[in-house]
Amino acid sequence: MPSATLIAMHARPATTDAAPYYFTYIDKVEGDDCLASMTAQFDEALAFFSGISEEKSLHRYAPEKWSIRQVLSHLNDTERLFVFRAMWFARGLCVSPDTSLPNFDQNIAITGAEPDRLAWAVHVEEFRHIRQTSIDFFRNLQPEAWTRRGVASGNPFTVLSLGFMVPGHVTHHLAILRDRYL
Repeated sequence: MPSATLIAMHARPATTDAAPYYFTYIDKVEGDDCLASMTAQFDEALAFFSGISEEKSLHRYAPEKWSIRQVLSHLNDTERLFVFRAMWFARGLCVSPDTSLPNFDQNIAITGAEPDRLAWAVHVEEFRHIRQTSIDFFRNLQPEAWTRRGVASGNPFTVLSLGFMVPGHVTHHLAILRDRYL
């Protein structure tokens, strides 16, 4: 009979695994295996990005909206953030329920990154490396770590919920890129 931790890594997050807002991303993932979703999405996302030219990557659908380059930079930063949080919680580094990892302000991060100064191909290659690292992290995670918890930005998370947020966040933004930008 499989252990509860092995079942946990192939299950959907419970409503108590993350704040309701984050289910915007979690609910975009089909099935109960976030690692399989990350892996399947890898080639799909790279094919999508490769169909965008350098010129088109600077497009904004409205004056105050991010460029496509900024969106991909945001995806890269956010994936790093979700995996960092997952690593922090998985390794047991959150020793107190009162300890919260700091907030992440996506607008400050985008301003600091200045993504429009880098070539589109650089952003795509960065996505490739980050996603491969994310897959490696979750693939090698010890089974009991999937159920570990922590707090970030004042919200509760399990490692499992963060694993689902990685592909769900990308799915969310790919839909926006298709609908509003291209």
